[in-house]
Amino acid sequence: MVEKTTERRMQIPQIDRVGKISALQFTLWVVVGALIFSSIYSVSPSPQRIVDGAPRLASLMGRMFPPETDPQFLRRVFWRLLETMQIAIAGTALGVVLSLPIGWMSARGISPLQPLTFLFKALISFFRTVPDLVWALIFVITVGLGAVAGTMTIMVDTIGFCGRFFAEAMEDADKEPQEALGAIGASKFSILCGAVLPDAMPSLINTTLFALEKAVRSSVVLGLVGAGGIGQELKSSFDLFQYRKAAAIMLAIFIIVLLMEWLTDRLRRSLN
Repeated sequence: MVEKTTERRMQIPQIDRVGKISALQFTLWVVVGALIFSSIYSVSPSPQRIVDGAPRLASLMGRMFPPETDPQFLRRVFWRLLETMQIAIAGTALGVVLSLPIGWMSARGISPLQPLTFLFKALISFFRTVPDLVWALIFVITVGLGAVAGTMTIMVDTIGFCGRFFAEAMEDADKEPQEALGAIGASKFSILCGAVLPDAMPSLINTTLFALEKAVRSSVVLGLVGAGGIGQELKSSFDLFQYRKAAAIMLAIFIIVLLMEWLTDRLRRSLN
């Protein structure tokens, strides 16, 4: 009986749950793990620092609450929030309009300038690589302090975000309508308008709405470097140690972001 059981076990195929890895792959995993652990050890907060910082955090929270409710201050915050929304909406609209031709030029198989596709892809990557605050500093130096610099920053950031996803949506569009139009001699622009954009439109709309959400959050911090919006009011409140005013501004920003996410979610559901 024992021998039969042993035979059955020997006949059961052994499943290799962990695939075989080469020496190079093992070395790479070890290097990645060592990099992660060394980074955590070097820059993550230690338990002692967290314990030491807890009383200071509690003291700051005590000075921030209750938030400021002065009507004149809240009126100023309202106008700053309105300016922030205008920066986000205007920058996103301009960025989306410019992203369409740039995305078209960088889409493989669809661009009318196929040999230069990589240049437009590189331009999109460059716009996406440079952080928002760096663009804001550049435009503040270029056009001066205020909302115009913020709008230009959001516009460039939107091109970097939407340009990539617009190009991918165009590349993934159904090829049969494009081939049919090409067979009857349609131009690249006609194929774009008649076959590519109608098929890619749901993806383009979703990307645009996500870009608007992103722009609202980004435009809040642009004021920290003088690019307009509520960020300027928040920075001055912290600089002057007016923590109750800072708390009111942060609460207002939180409400605006929540409302924008709710609105864009409703728009996405209705359009889909």
